[in-house]
Amino acid sequence: MHSFDLDTIAAGLPAAALIPQLHELHSGADGSALDGASGGLRAVITAPPGTGKTTVVPPALASLLPAGRIIVTQPRRMAARAAARRLAQLSGARLGEAVGYTVRGDAQVSRSTRIEFVTTGVLLRRMLADPGLDGVTAIVLDEVHERHLDSDLVAALAVDAAGLRADLTLAAMSATLEAERWAELIGGPILDVAAALHPVEIRCRPGPGRPTDARGVTGDFLSHMADLVASALATETTGDALVFMPAIRDVEALAAQLRGRIEADVRVLTGSTPAREQDAILTPRADADTTRRVVVATSVAESALTVPGVRIVVDSCLARVPHFDTGRGFAGLATVRASKAACTQRAGRAGRLGPGLAIRALSEADYAALPAHTPPEIRTADLTSAVLDLACWGAPFGRGLRLPDPLPELPAAQAAETLRLLGALDDTGAATARGRQLARIPAGPRMARGLLDGAAFIGTTAAAEVVAALASDLRCPGADVVAAVRQLRRAAPRTYTRETARLTRILAETTGEDTGEDTAVGTTASGPVPLDEAVATVIALAYPDRIARLRPGSEDEYLLASGTGATLPREAQIRGHEWLAVAEVSLAGQRALIRAAAPLDRETAELLAADLYVAQTVTRFDGRKLSARRIERLGAIELSATPVKADPDAGAEAVAAFIRERGFREVIGENPGFAQLRGRLGLLHAVFGAPWPDVRFAALESGLAEWCHGELTRMAAGASATGIDWTSALRSLLPWPEAGRFDELAPERVEVPSGSTVRLRYPAPEDHGDRDADPAGAEIAAPVLAVKLQECFGWQASPVICDGRVPVLMHLLSPAGRPLAVTADLASFWQQGYPGVRAENRGRYIKHPWPEDPLTAPPARGTKRSGR
Repeated sequence: MHSFDLDTIAAGLPAAALIPQLHELHSGADGSALDGASGGLRAVITAPPGTGKTTVVPPALASLLPAGRIIVTQPRRMAARAAARRLAQLSGARLGEAVGYTVRGDAQVSRSTRIEFVTTGVLLRRMLADPGLDGVTAIVLDEVHERHLDSDLVAALAVDAAGLRADLTLAAMSATLEAERWAELIGGPILDVAAALHPVEIRCRPGPGRPTDARGVTGDFLSHMADLVASALATETTGDALVFMPAIRDVEALAAQLRGRIEADVRVLTGSTPAREQDAILTPRADADTTRRVVVATSVAESALTVPGVRIVVDSCLARVPHFDTGRGFAGLATVRASKAACTQRAGRAGRLGPGLAIRALSEADYAALPAHTPPEIRTADLTSAVLDLACWGAPFGRGLRLPDPLPELPAAQAAETLRLLGALDDTGAATARGRQLARIPAGPRMARGLLDGAAFIGTTAAAEVVAALASDLRCPGADVVAAVRQLRRAAPRTYTRETARLTRILAETTGEDTGEDTAVGTTASGPVPLDEAVATVIALAYPDRIARLRPGSEDEYLLASGTGATLPREAQIRGHEWLAVAEVSLAGQRALIRAAAPLDRETAELLAADLYVAQTVTRFDGRKLSARRIERLGAIELSATPVKADPDAGAEAVAAFIRERGFREVIGENPGFAQLRGRLGLLHAVFGAPWPDVRFAALESGLAEWCHGELTRMAAGASATGIDWTSALRSLLPWPEAGRFDELAPERVEVPSGSTVRLRYPAPEDHGDRDADPAGAEIAAPVLAVKLQECFGWQASPVICDGRVPVLMHLLSPAGRPLAVTADLASFWQQGYPGVRAENRGRYIKHPWPEDPLTAPPARGTKRSGR
């Protein structure tokens, strides 16, 4: 077993101060870090950028822990390779022996490897395949502050695994870390390192106008960035420059401008930069004193990597972040303002060697308005892969796991729906056998499905080739994927051919089938497969919900099977094709643009998206007549529509849908009998609750089929809504045997002292408080009794209904029927209100009685002369 010389490795690095802290932790001085005698440590390590924690901590743990591999995660492939190469060099070992790395499509490891640097995606796949992590003694999660989706998942799974394996050491490291939060998550103490940082002068130099538009970074902003770089090199006579741009195309465009303008070695550093070029950029140069260098990079250089020689940073203060449109189900990257934390990280790159300069391409006011932190990817990204991985772990939607942040509900639900469409999840959210197969393929569930099922249609190698192309940041001028893949085929870069071979091998391992000799590119056992058919097949299998059909009368407007409309860009070379298999859709303002697609035919679309095929009879009612059509659909795309005879039950439901859309009150018009019965029932429900029914319009509309199915059927047959006896239908809701007391509890009329029976006017059920929400305190609106005052002489008190619970509100009228008083307390009115009413009206209505004592006077319907 290789022995690491910590003195040599840590020489001159501030992170050397972590070594005694780790020894003290291992000795058990802090009991919270140990789990019995097993030796499993828990720790959170914070240290400023450039202090060497990534170099020092893994070999320090190797000197403390028993035999077993130490896995160190990095958020990016470039960082994993660079960290492994650096530690191997300091250890005096050949890369791939004691120290190695594994990233997608590339590995340098052996049986003797003690420390292995991996990307979080690699460790995630490994943990899903082997939850016990056989042979692993420690996991070091580096740069956890970046909060990539895979990093969050790996952290939660590692904490879960450490709970089952007391001997597993677990550490989280970062330069800018919410230490207390992660200490609670990991379950260990915080170790930190102080380091003197070189001062960095910050200058803000905003450009003209907005830096981006609907297409991305503007040409004016690119020119402004070039001006800033040229000016910085002219005024600062020493050191190299590191320039941050958001996207790969922005990096390349700026590098092209600079090469024709400045006397310096201009390099680009992105995730797509060939490994050999990456290594050259990250390796100290012998000619650093004679040749200045400008490295234009994406956020890959923001943390975890050290670009040697840098004393100048020019920051666009822009970033590419994952964006998932929950309304339309599109995932992609959006160019936005970077966070203050990201800008601080970038500026710090200028102070690694000595005093430096950082130029920010925005104003101080704009900088002050930036968000403090970059939001975790779990809040903004497509969660399809994450939901499948969690289901395969046995924790659907992360239930029971200590995720740094929970999955957002709506994106997680949409991800689950996508996975069910792919056959990866069952209705309970558990992973199916197909889902576990897809999870074993490191290409995302959609591409994994395109690879796995595509092999059966177009051959193993052809499927692998197309998936490798789609996963290679393929650029599609004119939105034509087939043309882009054809060009990639001709160029045949090493990364593409190596990825094709890797996916072919993984597919064989996943299915357990030998690829054989009959699966050459574009060939199946039944004969050759044209490239355009191969590309369209894989895309349609990966994105069945994005199969699109041209809208009638248009050359570029399409309807996707998901129901979303999307447009081809003006320069698209595939305009006019009736069917497309769409690989990429992005948002330009409020429009959805098809960025990458391949022509498809209808038969293939129906075959590959068979799970979306629906044949149904759609019945509609327009208020006058019923119509029915037999419709075949592929998702939201209508394939055919044939008129058929409407089924009576379907007709009734169509009428019900029409009523719900228009509103019951508008459909039936003025109907006094229905309104009176509804008011009486509504009062009983408000006072007593069940079994008296809720007859508010919303409740009636939701249960139309239960209480008026026959009436709906008659309307479907042509009867007018205003000619139907809705009152009798409503009466069917009366509960039995309680209905026997209906007229007693909520009488339609009340007899007054004159002998007249006067109709009560009941309030609408919506006027009462919501008894279902507040059974004890729901407000009750009183029914109204409008009656002439003279007919109430001798009436001692206001009437009450509902077993004495609800007093009737009396509207006392003049002989001419005009309101004189409103009261719910008749006895009080006779004493206090009546004298004033008598004085004001006896001269106006002299033919009618106005006795001084209304309680002893006989009630009267008519005039004094009539004697009634």
